[in-house]
Amino acid sequence: MASMVPYRSVFGLRPASTASLLDAFDDMMDFASAPLSSKAFPIDVEDKGDAYEVKAYLTGVSKDDIDVELNEGRLSISVNVEEKEEDQGKNYLQKEFASYSATRGVYLKDASSEGLSARYADGVLTVTVPKIVEKKNVTKIAID
Repeated sequence: MASMVPYRSVFGLRPASTASLLDAFDDMMDFASAPLSSKAFPIDVEDKGDAYEVKAYLTGVSKDDIDVELNEGRLSISVNVEEKEEDQGKNYLQKEFASYSATRGVYLKDASSEGLSARYADGVLTVTVPKIVEKKNVTKIAID
């Protein structure tokens, strides 16, 4: 079973069908305390049976700016994008790119730390997290 840190919409609120009053209050507090330069990125989590496949949509992000960690079942994907020095000091009429960082987390209760893999192509980070395989050492005992 997987659970994820919810994707925040532009105003930081969950859809009304899934939000309780307390959830809405928590979301507003998160939004109010978030720095203006923070950005969220969407993720998908799919249960493939023997593994989880987590996709993070990180268009325009370099592979070197991404950090992925698994710690006690919590998969964290962090992005830290810095403005390039060559862009500083130019006379822009409009500039919408800024340095930012963002982190998304997913709790995967039966995630194994062995056999993890990640690939990044075309702006999509795909992390494959195998599930812990429970060994069933059942021995039939004859009754005398």
